[in-house]
Amino acid sequence: MKLVTFQNPEKIARAGWLTATGVVDMALVSNGALPADMLSFIDGHEAYMALMRANSWQEAEATYLFGQVRLLAPLPNPRSFRDYIGFEMHMLNASRSFGHSIGAAWYEMPIFYFTNHQAIYGPDDDIKRPANETRLDIELEMACVIGKKGHDIEAGEARPYIFGYTVFNDWTARAIQKREMEVPLGPHKGKDFANAIGPCIVTADEMEQYRCTITPADFPEPLRFPHGPTDRLDVAMQTRINGVTVCEGNYKTAFYNFEQMIERASENGVNLMPGDVLGSGTVGRGSLVENAFSVHRPLEPGDVVELEIEGIGILRNQVV
Repeated sequence: MKLVTFQNPEKIARAGWLTATGVVDMALVSNGALPADMLSFIDGHEAYMALMRANSWQEAEATYLFGQVRLLAPLPNPRSFRDYIGFEMHMLNASRSFGHSIGAAWYEMPIFYFTNHQAIYGPDDDIKRPANETRLDIELEMACVIGKKGHDIEAGEARPYIFGYTVFNDWTARAIQKREMEVPLGPHKGKDFANAIGPCIVTADEMEQYRCTITPADFPEPLRFPHGPTDRLDVAMQTRINGVTVCEGNYKTAFYNFEQMIERASENGVNLMPGDVLGSGTVGRGSLVENAFSVHRPLEPGDVVELEIEGIGILRNQVV
């Protein structure tokens, strides 16, 4: 299923799912048996999904046509938001741009930082360029949404903890970031202002059709072949700015998969919670800084950015 949060004709945020012509309001179609917000649905999704199947609500016609609603961030209020650096090509390119090399620890464990889970934007939301920022950038990522609580989860047991997947744009103020990163603490204010997700959350079962086994051919020199699990989702990823394609990649080229990221996040007794979000990291060439903004200049007000991931959809935002 493709689950969404949307604004109905009364301007009220509701949870539902997509059909070919519009959206189904899950609370309305179920007479209140299903919740009206996405986080509550994720919290109890196993019981709610069983109820949906028993009543065939997933086959319902659209409550509203697309022209009657506005899609919002599918999960407007994640409980936390970790972002990883999961693609070696991005690490190589970005490190070269910043004038440093990849630390040995990156090849030993998935590395993440906590980003701002209170700065969530959705499809067609305007993204305000931070004041005095001169090198506004985007990052093309996929994100997974956690579906159940757990700690010390081994990678081989982690897949059932994934509720679904969405497109993630990790907006970045590179000029701010460059100055801050002189302090070896990790991302700071340059990553604080906007995290866009959407247009929907595709449930994990629906994405299994894309699962593949990676081969060395997927990691040509100078990339290293991953030393961990060899399964990935084989989905194309693309960035367009003002209608022009500036990046094409594939999630299967990730050095670390989401299951390894779950293992790392939940180590040492740390509880992952339903509604937590994990970003995959930027696919290779999925940010403008990787080529010193030669493919496209830094983003300016009026620019329209579209991130597309096969099987999920298009996340579109305009800079203002």
